Amino acid sequence: MNKDLIAIFEYLEREKGIKRDIVINAIEESLVAAARKSISGASNVTVTIHPKTGNIDVYCEKEIVDEVEVPAQEISLEDARAIDPDCQIGQFIDIIATPKDFGRIAAQKARTIIAQKLRGAERDVIYEEYRHRVNELISGTVKRFIRGSNVVVDLGKVEAVMPMKQYPKTEKYHVGEKVLALLLTVNDTENGGAEVILSRSAPEFVRQLLIQEVPELSDGTVIIDKIVRDAGYRTKLTVRSLDSKVDPVGACVGMRGMRVKNVMRELHNEKIDIIPFAQDSVELLQNALSPIEIRKISVNSDDNVISIVVDDQDFAAVIGKRGMNARLNGQLIGYDLEVQRMTDYNRAMAIQRTELASLDDPTLDEPLKNIEGINHLIFEHLVAEGYTTSRSLLMASAEKLATIPGISLETADKILEQIRKQRI
Repeated sequence: MNKDLIAIFEYLEREKGIKRDIVINAIEESLVAAARKSISGASNVTVTIHPKTGNIDVYCEKEIVDEVEVPAQEISLEDARAIDPDCQIGQFIDIIATPKDFGRIAAQKARTIIAQKLRGAERDVIYEEYRHRVNELISGTVKRFIRGSNVVVDLGKVEAVMPMKQYPKTEKYHVGEKVLALLLTVNDTENGGAEVILSRSAPEFVRQLLIQEVPELSDGTVIIDKIVRDAGYRTKLTVRSLDSKVDPVGACVGMRGMRVKNVMRELHNEKIDIIPFAQDSVELLQNALSPIEIRKISVNSDDNVISIVVDDQDFAAVIGKRGMNARLNGQLIGYDLEVQRMTDYNRAMAIQRTELASLDDPTLDEPLKNIEGINHLIFEHLVAEGYTTSRSLLMASAEKLATIPGISLETADKILEQIRKQRI
């Protein structure tokens, strides 16, 4: 009995899920070339391996003849009938011709071919087992690290790889540690095998975690439209409900926030912002920034840029650490997001108004009849205070206009903005 081969068969069946007959066929096929070299002049060489004993037999086909002239290819009738009493001259018969040291020689010569065949068989098992499970959550045990910080995860029958770019920089792993991840893809490898790629940084990982926690997501009542993520720090996602009676944000947050907290715990306390979905990009941005108020907004569809102005005290929160909040909100709405402080905006507008007021343009001194968007009563107050031309208003400040009865600072800003727009 070839105990080494039997041990290989049992290991591959038990640990890798590769059936014994697949392994045997691969080895038999790979040993034929080695057998032909070991038996000089033989034709139609075949190799068989007994599945239970592991014994290897090499057969070569010989023609039954009266007089043997080529011993490697012919056999006498007398010798042939010792094997098969009913055989006749002119027939062919398989003769056992296993060389004495064939086991050792064959193993040496066929090692590479066997390895290739086994990799192919293992690849088929991987594809069959995992290709239909892409985007599913899967758990395993950290086994080792390769090529720097790429993590090898033992899934049981196969080993998966979680590349360094597929897990947050904030997470560190140790050999033997349990890990839950997203099955991202199954790839072919250069040596003919296949490998399972895992991810904990993909936005889809957060979606699947939420689906586990939120029944309304799993049954389709609530839908996640879009997820953007800076893995390890913050995730933003938009949700909507197909049932008017179900609050999509409340469903995802859960009673006392327990549903979203369970997901955050798995993400090592990564922050999660759940935002009501809106088809309009501006409305969606307002939802994402709530309760912060957008003071001014400008949409440039040609350059795909949305510019907003917020109060000075809100600027840091809108931008976020390392610009993360603004960047993620931009990805969420599909625009590049530019954010400006109100004081910076006012300063820039004041400079622009001063430049306009200094132009040698006679129309700036023509009496104003009205200001678009400003009611007649407020306009009369302006005239009464001597602000009768565009130039006089361009040279004024919002604070100065706000001292006029009936004009608030907000209205003063509106007046100056309207005049500026009329002159550019």
